[in-house]
Amino acid sequence: MSRIGRKPIPLPEGVEVAIEGSKVTVKGPKGTLEKELHPDMIIRQVEEEGRKAIVVERPSDSKFHKSLHGLTRTLVANMVEGVTQGFQKELEIHGVGYRATAKGQDIELALGFSHPVLVKCPEGIEFEIVTPTRIRVKGIDKQQVGQVAAKIRALRKPEPYKGKGIRYAGEQVRRKAGKAAG
Repeated sequence: MSRIGRKPIPLPEGVEVAIEGSKVTVKGPKGTLEKELHPDMIIRQVEEEGRKAIVVERPSDSKFHKSLHGLTRTLVANMVEGVTQGFQKELEIHGVGYRATAKGQDIELALGFSHPVLVKCPEGIEFEIVTPTRIRVKGIDKQQVGQVAAKIRALRKPEPYKGKGIRYAGEQVRRKAGKAAG
């Protein structure tokens, strides 16, 4: 069996889960998430020792069902974590004159182009400017937070010669040697 797939997902206080066939809805203090999962997977809510949990089971030991087992469990666990704690990604901006400023809910980035780049804030996402060179992307949907952070990073990827651009916090950029003067 999948080591990840067979672990039960404990439900914290204040989290409600509704399972209708393959559709899972999780309500918590930070909001509500809804996801349509693969219909072959069996998702049940159980109560053991007075604590509620969610268990994901697979119908057979085929390779396809084995691969879906851990994935389905992780998706449901991420939904539970998202509505209780939420997710965040931090981005760093490196380069002279490169900075971010808040424009209402949106952010405006100066990235060395002839014009500022405006990034609209999608629904369910929140931007926080920690410093002019640090952006925090927050939300309850892990996939959406990662996607928005990746789109911001793609506006100006870190280049290998001077290291200028947008990178994830803690990301190492491999530097290349420039031209040898000769």
